[in-house]
Amino acid sequence: MQNNYTLKLIKSLSYNPWHNLALEEHFLSNVKRDEVILYLWQNDNTVVIGRNQNPWRECRYNELEDDGGKLARRLSGGGAVYHDLGNLNFTFIAKENLFDIEKQLKVIIEAVKHLGINAEFSGRNDIIAEGRKFSGNAFYYDGDNCYHHGTLLVSSEMTKLAKYLQVSKEKIKSKGIESVEARVTNLSNINSDIDIDNLSEALEKSFQQVYNSTISETIIIDGDISKFESLYKKYSSWEWRYGETPNFEINLYNRFSWGDLDINFNLRDGHISEIAVFSDAMDSKLIKDIEEALKGIKLAKEEIVNRLDDLKISYGNNIIENIKDWVNKRDI
Repeated sequence: MQNNYTLKLIKSLSYNPWHNLALEEHFLSNVKRDEVILYLWQNDNTVVIGRNQNPWRECRYNELEDDGGKLARRLSGGGAVYHDLGNLNFTFIAKENLFDIEKQLKVIIEAVKHLGINAEFSGRNDIIAEGRKFSGNAFYYDGDNCYHHGTLLVSSEMTKLAKYLQVSKEKIKSKGIESVEARVTNLSNINSDIDIDNLSEALEKSFQQVYNSTISETIIIDGDISKFESLYKKYSSWEWRYGETPNFEINLYNRFSWGDLDINFNLRDGHISEIAVFSDAMDSKLIKDIEEALKGIKLAKEEIVNRLDDLKISYGNNIIENIKDWVNKRDI
């Protein structure tokens, strides 16, 4: 009996998360009713947060960017994840009539089985082996168009995962979704012969076996963004990565030689919508001027520092430089 669908394999050669997530949405929007797409991709030194997550809470994005990494926000929900070149990402894309989560999970489980590892689906969105998680999965639906994507930890640097995903110590009250820490492992810890290449090959084989069909088209995509430039601009923009954050509050406090400074921000769309500053400093006007200078700006170090610079004329270098140095050391 002939199948009423075709299989398409897409591989991205780019390690840029904004490129790869834009490409994912591009194919989601253009998937045909009679095709199932398997998209394989990798991001280098990247933290990807869920659609409704708060980057200020989920990761140390300043350290990530200082180290040359990138923060990205995806369409699907769920928790924050760290991607490097020891991790392989997969996405199944199909119309609702061909979107089959059980079958898609079987592709992953059969692929690692080909490489000598017995795995199983666990909980809401994890795939585990020997009791430890190596794959987190998430799902997104846009009308009739659907995708299921996930991570496959092969030889990821766990020290960086812990470094960048460490939750901030700031006193944050978030209205978004919090990430749930889970015990994770690399597949190479279970079978040292596994690498990205042979896992990719195993996925191609199991994709065809599970769907009882052959891949009709393989597309290799480099870093060219000409066909989805507007999507790339979206995923790389501050507005998408930070401005889409649910409303939340953050408090910053420090004791200076000239007095206490206690700053409370209310954030909306990543901007300071309300601010209240408390201090026992002698100059009460300074406090009001700080409030006026910072209200309405993005919650970004460079924005805050630039606004504080404007106050130097009135208050001199000492106090303002103290505050700037403090802000630059904070995890915001």
